[in-house]
Formats: sequence, structure tokens, C-alpha cells
Amino acid sequence: MHTKLFIPGPVDVAPDVLEKMGTPMIGHRTKAASNLQRSISEKMQKVMFTNRPILLSTSSGTGLMEGSIRSCTRKRAAVFSVGAFGKRWHEIAEANGVPADLFESETGAPTTPEMVEDALATGKYDLVTITHNETSTGIMNPVEAIAEVIKKYPDVVFALDTVSSMAGTKIEVDRLGVDLCITSTQKALGLPPGLAICSISEKAIEAARQVPNRGYYLDLLTLYEYIQKKDHQYPSTPSLSHMFALNYQLDRILEEGLENRFQRHLKMAQYTRRWAKEQFELFPKEAYASNTLTTVKNTKGLSVADLNKKLGKRGYSISNGYGSLKEKTFRIAHMADTTLEELKTLLKEIDDIIK
Repeated sequence: MHTKLFIPGPVDVAPDVLEKMGTPMIGHRTKAASNLQRSISEKMQKVMFTNRPILLSTSSGTGLMEGSIRSCTRKRAAVFSVGAFGKRWHEIAEANGVPADLFESETGAPTTPEMVEDALATGKYDLVTITHNETSTGIMNPVEAIAEVIKKYPDVVFALDTVSSMAGTKIEVDRLGVDLCITSTQKALGLPPGLAICSISEKAIEAARQVPNRGYYLDLLTLYEYIQKKDHQYPSTPSLSHMFALNYQLDRILEEGLENRFQRHLKMAQYTRRWAKEQFELFPKEAYASNTLTTVKNTKGLSVADLNKKLGKRGYSISNGYGSLKEKTFRIAHMADTTLEELKTLLKEIDDIIK
């Protein structure tokens, strides 16, 4: 029996999308491979609301996070964290010898525009990292307001992690002035894990030109220059299987209509929040609750492991809390191709178990 996944990734993948992963191989240096990669880029530009070049990386989103902070920090990075994945940016910086400072919000609270203003006003930083959607705490940061602050500092490169939100909520990359917008396939895009995607601005490209040691595999400047020169070819072997599936899934996403897709995610989020407040409590402040995943405060002191075991027997899986929030919270993802009806069925099953 297949277990229906309501975890923060990987997500359930539609059978016809999975089938595309089995497309027979082509040479990755062929015209057909260039056409495939160009097609993906053009469709991703629509999903990301950008005219900027798109880079594809055969890695998880963490790969392009590493590539971004290493390739584009000239002086020092300001890393803002609302949970485990914000902290990851800082760990990456330290592991690569990139000077960086960590600015953490209280658990369950967002990164505020004021926090960003206070840091950037010091003049110490030329790159800022923001987590748009944090799956450990279930927070979606107020990116519109944060972007307005960053725009006042034209030399600062704005790197945004949208790994768990892109294609599940509207993120207008160009209008927000995001220089590096990173996502990956296994969340709201609705594909298997293994491919990461980012948009790159002229400012980020110029910043990378001033950084001497950008690494090798994840050097964003090399990736960018290679696709320009070689017509959407990549310097090392790409995962063509993922690309066949992504190209097809992007057609499905655009066919659903971006606004329809965002509305579907919002309705699922609103329904889950209402349920969480009736049965438990919401963990994040509601004004900053995510549209792709809900983190629920375990006010009933349930064993989340037991709950999940019982759900497993009924063919469902949710996620326990992350890190220090392990038994204090649990998480229900509602992203990618999940429907409101499927979500309602899951919540009924939970109601039945906890009764």
C-alpha cells in the first residue's frame, strides 16, 4: 500500500510525472538537451515572475544555498533565521570560510523588516539571506516588507530561500528585487528530490565576479557563463530524468493556472489552521503562518510517533516536530498536487484516532 505523504517533502508525485522520469536518455551535449533545459528555464521564469536567467543544479536546494553564499559574498553575510533551515545558511557560510553573522528570531516569530534594517544600516554586510518559508516552525516570512528594506541598500545581494514555498504561493522575484531566488523540486513543485533551481540577477553575477574562490561544482558564475555561451548546456552532467519530469510538470502547473494553484494552497492552509485551532493550537503567530505547511502545537501531549504509526496503518503520514520541537509540535504539509478533499480526509482520520 502506498502511504499518502503529508510531510514537508518529499511530496507525493503524480503517476504521469513519475513516468516522465523514465524517459529514455539523450546525450546531455545534444541540441535536444539544450532545448529541454531552455524550455524549463522559460517556464520557471513564469512561475517565479522573473525575466532573469534560471540556473539548474543537480543537487538539493542546499547546494544552491551553498553556491549563493560562497559565490556572492564579498565582505560579510547577514543570515536571518526563523528555524533550522535559516541556521543552515549560517552553517554553510562557516563551513566555507565565508564571514557571516546570524540573526535569530524567537521560536515561532518571523524575521521582521526592523531586524533587517538594523543589520544593514551598519554597512557591514553585502549579502543577506532570508528564509521565505521555514518548514520547522511553519513560518512564512513577510517578504514584501523585508524586500522594501533591502531595496534601500543597492549594494546588498538579496538571497531568498523559497525551497518549500515556490509554486505554492506567489513570489514575484523581479518586483521584490530578489537577486538569488532558490528552490528545489521535492516540495510545492511536486517532483522527486534531486534538482535545485535559482534565478540570478545582474547584481549577483557582478558580485560573483569579485569573489576569487567560489568553489567548483556550485560556482554560480561558471554555471551562468556556461549556459550563456553553450546555449543552455551545463558544465557537468545534469540529471536529465529530473528535467524530463520537471518540464512536463511545469506544463501541468501552468495549465492549472498559477493564481488557481496559489488559491488552492491558501484554501488548504486556511482549512488546516482552523482545524489546528479547534483541536490543538497553531505553533507560529497566525499572521505569519505558512501556506504550504502547518506546524501544530501538541497541546494534548500526544505521542506524535504513535499517532503517525496509527495513521500509517490507514495509509497516511504526517511529520513530527523538527529538532528541539520534536514532540512539542507536529507538521502537516499541504503542497504540490494535494487537494483540499485529500487534506480533509487526512484530518478526519486524525480526529478519529485522537478521539
